Amino acid sequence: MVALLDSMTGDHPARPCLVLANSAEAGGLAKAEARGVPTAVVDHRPFKGDRPAFEAALQAELEKADAEILCLAGFMRILTEGFVRPWQGRMLNIHPSLLPKYPGLNTHARALDAGDTEAGCTVHEVIPDLDAGPLLGQATVPILPGDTPDTLAARVLKQEHILYPAVLRRFASGDRDPLLIDTRD
Repeated sequence: MVALLDSMTGDHPARPCLVLANSAEAGGLAKAEARGVPTAVVDHRPFKGDRPAFEAALQAELEKADAEILCLAGFMRILTEGFVRPWQGRMLNIHPSLLPKYPGLNTHARALDAGDTEAGCTVHEVIPDLDAGPLLGQATVPILPGDTPDTLAARVLKQEHILYPAVLRRFASGDRDPLLIDTRD
């Protein structure tokens, strides 16, 4: 999230209008406030068992902010089709694997367990199916001898901070062609 905020300066075609979290303890809130970006919290816990009401509260905050593009970054809640459909084509997500490999959780451990020689991250459009939307960019990193899920995650995270801002700039300019970054060399 911070990499996205810090990239949206100068001639960038997008401007941050809101950082929205589902926990008041989210570290990104203070970082956004320090950058002068408005923040809001919609705690999911009071909505236990009523996901549509939680998502309606999220939508209300986004509407108040006049958001046009929604960038998910560290938002670890699965959104329903009812929330996703109105945002389809305007909602992005970063995922720590080379999709379509390893949607969901524990991506680094799964890549290591499979004996993969490379891993990476993907920015994609969000659709109702989990981690299955059109790819907008990928960054590849080598899997090194002795890698653990943590060491691999740290290398992938560095690329996420490069890839996501680059893809957002292109996306906000109307460019939907996938951006590929290969750091294996």
